[in-house]
Amino acid sequence: MSVIVLSEAFEALDQQRILLSDRGGAAVATFTGYVRDLCEQGNVRALELEHYPGMTQRSLEDIGAAAESKFALKRWRIVHRYGLLSEGEAIVWVGVVADHRGEAFSGCEFIMDHLKTQAPFWKREHLTDGRAHWVAAKDADTRQQQTWQEHSP
Repeated sequence: MSVIVLSEAFEALDQQRILLSDRGGAAVATFTGYVRDLCEQGNVRALELEHYPGMTQRSLEDIGAAAESKFALKRWRIVHRYGLLSEGEAIVWVGVVADHRGEAFSGCEFIMDHLKTQAPFWKREHLTDGRAHWVAAKDADTRQQQTWQEHSP
């Protein structure tokens, strides 16, 4: 169980090797999110992420621990970047280990849904035409996260 918040690039395969370095569990689910190249306002050149270090670390640990409890995860790992990231760079990696695939898939999705709505990151998209704007929370993300309140594994 670990959370890494960093400004440097990371390799998804390295993160999976770390997650799997301890034995136990029969199912692994991972997710890697990248800076998209397009948004409603135009073509994206970069994404800037700001955060409060102590608050962010604790929030991500709480999200991981909630997923662990809800889905009986054996292990989990969250890696999240901050700073100025170019289009196509990895932003986030989530990996979980469970005894069954359903719990692994659900645990990974639960973590991502909560990262999108509860993690204290502020995002600004920089467009190829020179404009920049702060990214607002999406109602669809909030609705998806709220469905976990009724969901049981």
